[in-house]
Amino acid sequence: MKKMFVLVLVLSAVGAFFALDLNQWLTFDGLKASLSQFEALRQQSPYKVALIFFVAYVLVTALSLPGAVIMTLAAGALFGLGFGTLLVSFASSIGATLAFLASRYLLRDVIQARFGDRLKAINEGMAKDGTLYLFTLRLVPLFPFFLVNLLMGLTPIKTLSYYWISQLGMLAGTLVYVNAGTELAKINSLSVILSPGLVLSFALLGIFPLLAKQFLKFLRRRRVYAKWSRPVKFDRNLVVIGAGAAGLVTSYIAAAVKAKVTLVESHKMGGDCLNYGCVPSKALIKSARMAHQMRHADHYGLRAVTPEFSFRQVMARVHEVIDTIAPHDSVARYTALGVEVLQGHARIVDPWTVEVTQNDGQPGPRVQRLTTRSIVIAAGARPFVPPLPGLDEVGYVTSDTLWDEFAKLDAPPKRLVVLGGGPIGCELAQSFARLGSQVIQIEMAPRLMLREDLEVSELARQALLRDGVQVLTNHKALRCEKKGLRKFIVVEHQGAEVSIEFDAILFAVGRTARLQGYGLEDLGIATQRTVPVNDYLETLYPNIYAAGDVAGPYQFTHTAAHMAWYAAVNALFGDFKKFKVDYSVVPWATFIEPEVARVGLNEQDAIEKGIDYELTRYGIDDLDRAIADDTARGFVKVLTVPGKDKILGVNIVGEHAADLLAEFVLAMKHGLGLNKILGTIHIYPTLAEANKYAAGEWKRAHAPKKLLAWVGRFHSWRLG
Repeated sequence: MKKMFVLVLVLSAVGAFFALDLNQWLTFDGLKASLSQFEALRQQSPYKVALIFFVAYVLVTALSLPGAVIMTLAAGALFGLGFGTLLVSFASSIGATLAFLASRYLLRDVIQARFGDRLKAINEGMAKDGTLYLFTLRLVPLFPFFLVNLLMGLTPIKTLSYYWISQLGMLAGTLVYVNAGTELAKINSLSVILSPGLVLSFALLGIFPLLAKQFLKFLRRRRVYAKWSRPVKFDRNLVVIGAGAAGLVTSYIAAAVKAKVTLVESHKMGGDCLNYGCVPSKALIKSARMAHQMRHADHYGLRAVTPEFSFRQVMARVHEVIDTIAPHDSVARYTALGVEVLQGHARIVDPWTVEVTQNDGQPGPRVQRLTTRSIVIAAGARPFVPPLPGLDEVGYVTSDTLWDEFAKLDAPPKRLVVLGGGPIGCELAQSFARLGSQVIQIEMAPRLMLREDLEVSELARQALLRDGVQVLTNHKALRCEKKGLRKFIVVEHQGAEVSIEFDAILFAVGRTARLQGYGLEDLGIATQRTVPVNDYLETLYPNIYAAGDVAGPYQFTHTAAHMAWYAAVNALFGDFKKFKVDYSVVPWATFIEPEVARVGLNEQDAIEKGIDYELTRYGIDDLDRAIADDTARGFVKVLTVPGKDKILGVNIVGEHAADLLAEFVLAMKHGLGLNKILGTIHIYPTLAEANKYAAGEWKRAHAPKKLLAWVGRFHSWRLG
């Protein structure tokens, strides 16, 4: 109601202005005809006239009425250059700020709610460089000032900044018009004031801030590079450090566009995902699932059996899977693609030089120095091991080392402690429990998988409990102890210490970026949790980029590959065009059973960020294919903009949840709503129908009830 009152008030004032024909006073001819009258009034009461003029000018600009230019001329004619400029400068800035505030009050929430996703880039740009953009617009008279006021009110620029930038930016134009007003008798039309030459001068003046920004950027670059000597010529266009997902994709793209690129890897091609993470864990999960299904074969009308297996053979299969996939990431393949691959350790000597100590099996250390225009750091991450007292004495494995260490065992560890309740910890805890280990999972937080909604965390906990995992949340690890041959971990729970015996302990408490040994400290690049990068993945040095786990904010193979495109393109073509990395639609999954997958916001995120949402839910227990497969567990949960089918985020819990999520990822990426998913044919019977039924639930909740009531009456009438 308040907004409606303000809107009516503004529209009434504008209507009255035209209804009373006041605009006749704010034309060029009207000004010249009445100038003598105004001059006489000014001589009688100079301060009163100045005050009335000031207030009138504020109202004209605040209401976005035509005539501000004429009033500026009048200021010069009545008050002279100095006092006239003073009056107009403050009156125009105050009026512009009032118009700005009115636009913000009346329109911003509505516009942002409706077009927020399209305006996101503009909002971010205004938050970062809004004052520069505004100053440029104020300098150039080609842009109507009233339009600038209204549009800027829709952005997040601060009011105080808007005021003083407007006053400063409009000063040059104000001086021109006020000065012209002092010579009003000699002017026949406004075109005399804004001659092509003057407009061009203003345009050049408007470009100046942009040129100044580039100049400041040049100075910053020069200061950063000041102590380094830039090579006259380069050996490579690009050197990539690390052959994990980010490094492989970066070097592949560089080779595809015919750049001379060198990829340096100190250990295994394929990085963590192939050798220690995604690939071996999924191979283990599959074996564990088969064992689980054999124990529960009676669910399918078969005789349940206790699986007999060799744990060595299970682990051997894991390594066979790695070996089968390895050629996809091999030196031979990337060499054939046009990438020079060096096996060795890379160290950045200066912003354009990488020193490679090769370990290709040749006798003696071989050091090679490469000069390059750009560098991409894609060194990945490693498991974090907390510094628990006694840990070295009892021994431990991580999600990286278990594949080799456990491959030596004839049977899975009898008593296995898994420290960590995140995705990796949950996946491995469930798998080893299904393979026969007595698993105790310890998590310091109050629940598992903290980034997920509460109900998702609880479903994960129940799934692990069903498979025999002892889940201990709110338990903080204090130390490890060894008593003879027996090993213990001491944890704190509700103020009391609890001692837990184990045969093996697995750490899965997160991963930390690999930052040491690459020369980053010597270059002044921060090495804290990750390598700090800007929106273009540039580090402190604009020609040195970082991508993947080493840069964050996500530590997924698919996001590393996604970032790699931006790193490669910006590194090779950034002098002409740069691209900001896009994290707007990032999916991820946890491969326990049932799987947990999500993209965009979940309820927890939306509540924390204060984002309004509407929830639509479909239970997979009602899905025909899930019932037939005995996987009728879980749900599809979709968050949408209230009253609209625009998707804000999706949670899926159930069989093949990660695969089902792809349809929603595509929809969100390309702005498709639930109506489009509902209108798409899904094969029957498939799990993918869950997506369509979720969309159908949304449609049912938004059915036009009044219209349907009238349609019902229409059909009744047709029955006679």
